[in-house]
Formats: sequence, structure tokens, C-alpha cells
Amino acid sequence: MKKKILGPTFEEMLHPEKINPRIRQQARKARDEDPLDPINLFNITWRDHENQIYYFVMPKELTGVDANIIVLYAREFPTGSHKVGATYSILMEKTIRNEVDPSFHTLVWPSTGNYGIGGAWVSSRMKFDSIVILPEEMSKERFDIIREYGSRAIPTPGCESNVKEIYDKAKELKANDPEKVRILNQFSEFGNYRFHYYVTGNTILELIDELKIGNNRVSAMVSAVGSAGTIAAGDRIKQVFPETKNVTVEPIQCPTLALNGYGGHDIQGIGDKHVTWIHNVLNNDAVIAVDDVQSKKMLQVLTEDVGVNFLGELTQSPLLQLFKRVIGISGVANIIASIKTARHFKMTKDDNIITVATDGIDRYHSVMKQLTRDYGPLDRAEAKHRFEQIFLGAASDWIFEGTVENRQRWHNLKYYTWVEQQGKSVEELDLQRSRSFWEDEQAMVKETDELLLEYRDKIQHETP
Repeated sequence: MKKKILGPTFEEMLHPEKINPRIRQQARKARDEDPLDPINLFNITWRDHENQIYYFVMPKELTGVDANIIVLYAREFPTGSHKVGATYSILMEKTIRNEVDPSFHTLVWPSTGNYGIGGAWVSSRMKFDSIVILPEEMSKERFDIIREYGSRAIPTPGCESNVKEIYDKAKELKANDPEKVRILNQFSEFGNYRFHYYVTGNTILELIDELKIGNNRVSAMVSAVGSAGTIAAGDRIKQVFPETKNVTVEPIQCPTLALNGYGGHDIQGIGDKHVTWIHNVLNNDAVIAVDDVQSKKMLQVLTEDVGVNFLGELTQSPLLQLFKRVIGISGVANIIASIKTARHFKMTKDDNIITVATDGIDRYHSVMKQLTRDYGPLDRAEAKHRFEQIFLGAASDWIFEGTVENRQRWHNLKYYTWVEQQGKSVEELDLQRSRSFWEDEQAMVKETDELLLEYRDKIQHETP
């Protein structure tokens, strides 16, 4: 039997200074020298080795709004995306409860990109055999990284929004070897929710307390939804600041919550054409849809030299060089949606809007090359046009507020995926209407941490 390899507790991911100093020092060294060493599990956190949170405040010269748009960026996580926190949390919860065994089980990670990359990295570090399933039209970089991390990758037909095809392939693998295969579905596993509720949510609350910006409160949590993990941070924030608006972002080309719609799009990592099981939609205050082409075009402005040079005419902020590394397509979509949120809700300099940049440009070089082939090389005039149209011109359209009727509609949409297709019961769906359902899921953070600490203590005493 393989020894179980585990990393940090939820509390240690939130406060890495609580990690054993010797282990933390080893992790700090391995981050640069050996990024595939399992000790890097202890680098899963929103904080650097000096306990500073990875964030920036968008220059107002670029947003055109008075509200403070504060962006947590996930490029510094071990895999270059905070999705690794969700994959680790899911696998860690199942490992300590003996639901999966690295000596026997093969893990299947249904994904549209960053979750699969996180799953490949985490499962290999924790000595599991693993398979990642993702749509064939995802960027070449995603497939390459998954294989480099030690997992197999299976492409399925379609693009970002073709999730049913991923589910179908996962079911096929499970049916072929039901004893050995274990499906770790980000869309339904609450370890994903708990990572963001506890770690991301509390990180944001601590950041606001440290910054002393605006009114020292959170007016909105804006997050594009793929699995709807990140938006769970809003559930935690609302417990401290009840006025916070949880704003969900999805593509205009696939407006599932907004218009009960469908379609294909290319904001990789969001808009998966269904309402996820772990999305607390009854706590959702608005849905904002953004255009996928605009998101890609503005990413090019923020990351290519000619675009950055133009933006340098508007602001001398050193952040322009940071943008070139830490923002991806969904990060741009989140910033656009944050600008729209500020305008729609008439927010002022006292208001703080929080959003997230899930990954960096390293995942999208092939996408940017295709954009150049489709629209021509970026020059100053085009950069200026895109900036004025996409950021300054972001209007309060494609916004759907969380009325009683809309929230009920969003909840009911879960039926078609989860009851009709994925084997959940109507009774399970109805339970999600209760606040206590979500509170019970949140409370499992404490229980999980206690189990993990007990396991560590047991291993320590068994080691000669």
C-alpha cells in the first residue's frame, strides 16, 4: 500500500504562517528549484512567503469608474491558477476519509482547463494515477501542461461550453471499471466550494481589513463561473458584509443563467452551459454577461508590448508590467464585469469591488496568435480603439439582477443537469433551498482540518 501524501489544512492554506516552519522553508525552496516536488502542496495559498496577498488595484485611469476594483491574481499558485486549491481540497477530503486510495484508484478529472491542470498536478504529487477529460478545442497549452504534470488527457468533442460530452466520457470510463475509477467532478464536489468559501473568502476579508481602502467594506464580489467555486467566496463575505452583491459572470455567447441560453464561446474556464451543483444561486444578486471576443482582444492589449505602451500613455503605474504576466481571458472578463457592476449599481470611490484573475497569459499564447490571424496585428490605433470600446465603453447592459423570480429560475435550472442526467434526486435539489444546507457544508471545514491533523499525528507516531 502506498503511503498517503497530504498537504496543508484549510486553515494553513488561509494562514501559511501556521505551517511548520521547517516544512514551509522546504516548500519555499522547492517552489523555484523543484516545482514538481510534493512539498509544493504547502505552497497552495493566496499569500507569498512574506505572507503578502497576491493582489492589485486597477488604476482608475484604465477602468473609467470611481469604485475601487481589487483583483486577486492566482498566477503564483503552484500550477499558475487557484484551481489547484480546489483540486487539492477535493482530493484531500476524500483521501483522509479513505474514499480513495493511491494504491488502487484511478482519478478522473472532468474539466475545461485549469481544474484539469490542477488535478493532474495534485494527483501526481499525491501519487495517484489520473486522467483529465477536457474539450478538444481548449488551448494547446492546456493539453501540454496536463501531460507534463503526469496525467493522461482525453479530448472530447466541442469547446468550453460542451460539458455534457465531458460527463458522458467520465461515465463511460466509470462503467468500464467501476471499482477502480473515481470521478472527482468540480461541478458537484463541495471540497471546491469549501476551499473558496473558507480560504478565498477569508483572504478577501483580511485583505480589505489590511488595505483600508474605500469604506473598508466589500460592495461586490464579481466572479465568472465555470464550476462556481470562486463565487463561493461571496457566501463568506456576505456573512460579514451582508450588503455585498454576489455577481456571477458568464459569456454573452452562452448566457445560461442570464437567458436560459446555450451556445459555444472561448472564455476558457467559464460558462459551461449548466448551473453547477455547488453554486448557491439563491445567494446570487446579479448575472452579468460579457463578450468572449472583447475579452480576448483586451487581453492582447494588456499583455502585448504595443498595447502596454499605449496604456502607459494613460497611467505610469508599474502594474502594467505585472498585467503582462498575471492576467488571462477570464481575468479580463471579470474586470469588464466589475466595471459594468460599478456603473450599473452607481458605485462611488467608497465602494470596493473584488474580483479574481484565475490564470496568466502563459495559457493563451496560441489563442493570441489566432486572434492576430483573425483580426490582424495589434497597433496603437487598434489598442486605443479597443480600450475605449471595451473598458471605457462597458455599459450597464446584459445585467440580470437577482430578483426572487430570477433566483428561483436559476435554482430550477439545476434540475435538468443534475436530476435528469446525473442521478441526483429532487429531494436533494430541494434541500439546497435551505440556508442550513450551505451552512452544514461550510462547517465541514473544521471537521476536515481535525481529521487531517489526526492523520498527521498518527503518521508521526508510526514513523520510526
